Amino acid sequence: MHAKRYSLTLNKNKCVGCGMCMQICPREAIEVTLTPRTEGEEAKTPTVTINKEKCIYCGICEAICPFAAVTTRIDREHVVPVVKSESFPKLVREITVDETKCGLECTEIEEACPLDLIKVNVGTNDDKVTVEIDKDSCPCCRVCVTKFPEGTISVKQMLEGNLRIDNEKCPEGCHDCLDVCPISSVIYLTEDGKVHVNETNCVYCGTCRIVCPEEEALELTRTRFNHTDVHSGAWNKALEKLASTKAMTKELKTKSGKRLAQNIEKRCITEVEDYA
Repeated sequence: MHAKRYSLTLNKNKCVGCGMCMQICPREAIEVTLTPRTEGEEAKTPTVTINKEKCIYCGICEAICPFAAVTTRIDREHVVPVVKSESFPKLVREITVDETKCGLECTEIEEACPLDLIKVNVGTNDDKVTVEIDKDSCPCCRVCVTKFPEGTISVKQMLEGNLRIDNEKCPEGCHDCLDVCPISSVIYLTEDGKVHVNETNCVYCGTCRIVCPEEEALELTRTRFNHTDVHSGAWNKALEKLASTKAMTKELKTKSGKRLAQNIEKRCITEVEDYA
């Protein structure tokens, strides 16, 4: 009898402890806990642990991870079962690079990426510049778009939503959300010591919400995911957990509208062919 060998790997260097995988795990096999720290230290990234006794290696956690921190394998081959079976979508990272608009100055700004996912190379003979981006691990924060020459890099937001911080409810002197935010330009301190949000580059991962000690001080809402097409109720349930019932309803209406348009288009084509 041939038995398949399943494995699941968590890359702790990529994981930011956002908890999205925990939210939608069908077997409750994933747990996210606050990382202990001594008094006076900055807040640390939450710790993610996976109970392999509960895990069924479905791959949902990999499909939804914005940072590509999870990898599932079957017989050592990289496979995401729920995506392969088309029962769950895959996040879409729309990133394009026009290397013709990037000169030697780009070598000095490759560090613009807060996650160190960009590498700029210069040819030894012709000084030709090439830009390499680890697209599979990119959460599409778009910081690079503003740093590189205009038109060099184009990135479409992968997750959309809203992030609000109520300074009146923030504990005195607390800036845990700032300490753990993977995109350094999103949350910042002002001269009065208060934390504020610049949503321009926010990826709405939710790490800040996990470490916030005051439940009502920080509010994060996800409203849309850029993902591949899917025709399964599993995604509808996941979307309701990750975003809201409103977001799920909106997506269902959008899908219904698309199906209606496709049916009308097919009918028109059929009628034209019959007439011809």
